[in-house]
Amino acid sequence: MQTVRQIERLWNARQYGRLFRELIANRPESSFPLQIDAPTSAVTAAMAMIRLDELNQPHVPLYSTLVRAIIASQEKDGGWGDPIVTTLCLRALMLGQNTGGDAIAGGLRYLGDLQKTDGAWPREPFRRMPADAAVTAFVLHQLADDERFRAAVRFDEAMAWFDTSDAMLDAPTQALWQRAKLRCRVIRKPDRVLVWS
Repeated sequence: MQTVRQIERLWNARQYGRLFRELIANRPESSFPLQIDAPTSAVTAAMAMIRLDELNQPHVPLYSTLVRAIIASQEKDGGWGDPIVTTLCLRALMLGQNTGGDAIAGGLRYLGDLQKTDGAWPREPFRRMPADAAVTAFVLHQLADDERFRAAVRFDEAMAWFDTSDAMLDAPTQALWQRAKLRCRVIRKPDRVLVWS
């Protein structure tokens, strides 16, 4: 379990790979084949922000440093290199303090553009990442509880795709989808949480 001090020490030492591995250990994200060979500052900053939010520490000075690192590394197409890293960066920016409005809008457009019409991600094989259920489950697990995400993508199609593809899922994807379904039932708004059925 990472503390604020440990996160800050590794971040300042630019030990992004080590910090990233420590931050995802024993989390649902660790069960997914993230295919991140050399974690960048952006994906590491995203996981660090998620952890700081879990620790109720978004007020520490490091938090704004991490926000700046994520925003500075956003690419011209609105994403952060691929759907998985983009998803983690968006989740981090969409947390409590709701920073990075333009970056969030660009990232949501990027994910919407990469989605297939049937609701799955990504639309075409992306680098080493084929279009498959695991990527879609990961995206939904991370972002489905945010109404901005639901409005920017084909959310209903993604849900229907899983309903029809459920029998074909391998065990790790099935487990991730079960966690994602819980998030799909919740809508997080800045001032309240609603349950969606």
